[in-house]
Order: sequence, then C-alpha cells, then structure tokens
Amino acid sequence: MKNKKNWIKLIFVIVLILIIIYTFRGSWNDIWEQLKNTAPWVLGLIAAATVIYHLLEGSITWTLARRCNPGFRLRDGFYCAFFCSFYRLSTLGSGQGVAAVVFLGKKGVDYSEATGMYMMQYMLHKVSIAIFSGLFFFLNWQVMSQNYRNYAVYLILAYVLTVLISAGLILLAVWQKSHELILFLVRKLNKNNKLDGILEKLESSFSIMEKSTAKLLKDVKLLIIIFIKNMVKLFFWYSIPFLIMLGTGEITLLSSLSVTSLSVMTAAVIPTPAGIGSTELIMTSLYRVLTDVNKAGAITLLYRVATFILPFLIGAVLILTERVVKRMRKV
Repeated sequence: MKNKKNWIKLIFVIVLILIIIYTFRGSWNDIWEQLKNTAPWVLGLIAAATVIYHLLEGSITWTLARRCNPGFRLRDGFYCAFFCSFYRLSTLGSGQGVAAVVFLGKKGVDYSEATGMYMMQYMLHKVSIAIFSGLFFFLNWQVMSQNYRNYAVYLILAYVLTVLISAGLILLAVWQKSHELILFLVRKLNKNNKLDGILEKLESSFSIMEKSTAKLLKDVKLLIIIFIKNMVKLFFWYSIPFLIMLGTGEITLLSSLSVTSLSVMTAAVIPTPAGIGSTELIMTSLYRVLTDVNKAGAITLLYRVATFILPFLIGAVLILTERVVKRMRKV
C-alpha cells in the first residue's frame, strides 16, 4: 500500500512536470541563458537567504522543544530544520512531519508532546503565510490590484483553506472528541484484541498531547515570538525573486514579497506532493505579468532550487556527517 501511494505521487508529479515542460517548450533555451547570466554573488545571496530561513525555522523548533526538554540545544533545532528538508524532498512531502517527530523523540521530547508541538509549529507557519500574503498584498495594493485582480477568487480560497487546515490541526491536538472518535474507530477494528497495545499507546499519547498543546496555546508571549520569527523567515525566502533580478529594476522588493507570498499561498489550493508543479506554474504565471516569460521561468527555477533542493543537499551533508562521526567514535 505504501509503495502504491509513492508510485501515485511520483506519477502525479511527473505529469505536472510534463505539463510545465509543454507549457514553456519554446522558452527553455532563453530561460537557461537567463540562469547562466546570473552572477555568482547573486547566487551566494540567494543561498544565504535560504540558510537564514532554516536557521530561523530551527530557532522556532528550539523555542518550542526546550519547554518539553530544557536540554534541547539551539544547534539541535538548526539540525532539525535541515533534517526535515531532506525528508521533505526524499518523501515528496509526506515524511517531513514524521521526521520532525522522530528527531525530537531522539532528543528527549516525548513523542506525544513532539506530535502536538509539530502540529502547533505547522499551524503557526500556515497562519503566518496567510497574514504575510494579506499584509503585503495591501502594502503593494496599486501593483497587485492592477495586475492580479483576476486572482481574487484563488486568494480567498487559499485563505479559507489555511483557516480550515489550522483549525483542524488545533482540534486534532486539543479537542478530546476528535481523540475519542479515533479511539472508537481503532476499537472497531480491534476485533481480535491485536490492537490492544496500540490502543493503550494512543490513549496515553492523546492525554499528553492535549495538555502540552493547550499549555502552548495559553502562552501568548511565546506565540507572538514564534509569529515574529515566522514573518522574518518568510521575508528572506520571499525576497529571493528580488535578489535574482537585482540590478534590473524590473521587480521591486515589495513586489517580490507580495507576489511570491501570493504564489505560495495560492499553490496550496492545489494538493500536490510538496507543492511540486503547482508552485512552478502559479509563480511563473504571476511573474510573467511583471517581466517576460523567460525571466519568470528563471525566477521560478532558481526559487525552487534555493528553497527545495539546496536545503535537501545541506540536510544530506549533515546527516551523512553525523553518521560518519558516530561510526568513527565506535571504532
């Protein structure tokens, strides 16, 4: 079943990539030229932006995790951010949450608390994206309303989906009725008492998760700190298109922040694995309004490399280095 799901994801992504290739079939040479003409120092700035994003993400993990385990270090949070990015790409998005919970568990955070903590972190991340997009849409109102009036329906739909996802995560973490429903379904499947061990673990986990998540929600100061960190980290990621076009004057920093945040949030309307395909199509479509299609394609490709592939490679190096060090210590 697991292999079947992975194959379905892979086929779906391949279809989307083929659609992208077909859509821009006459522009790939020009896009490649745009990429080759990107200065090395600009690439350095782009890499720095994505690294800073992950350092802030790691700082958020540390802020939450040390409440459960005071011994959780800041560098553990940094490692966790790149660790999750590695599994995000290698599992096409499905394994990122599991990877975070497993890593936190190994670092002394109870798995139940880690699950509730990750849900809270993800929920705050989604809410921050929506607020960031709405804020910079209005700060750049003249450009946005003039060029993207037709995207109003998608923007509203993306907001609605974000609210529903966030509310669902909170309810799953703190609402006792949702836990009772899950336990009821497991008991129905437990006809031969083979799931008694799982039932016992679930009952214990749900109890811990409810208490830990409810405690986090009551800490207003902590939530504000995490929200500010989220907004800052998004600033660095969403400024990447501006860095790519630095010196051309075609895209301002304000437009980069508003258009990219709109692209990311709108892409969430299309349920694709890790946003592959949907983000590229939407971002290229939105940026081609401000510049030509070749430059829009180059922006999209570099953005994907910076936010998806580069963190994966850094994560791979960190994981490999850690394993090599462990083996050397055993020798």
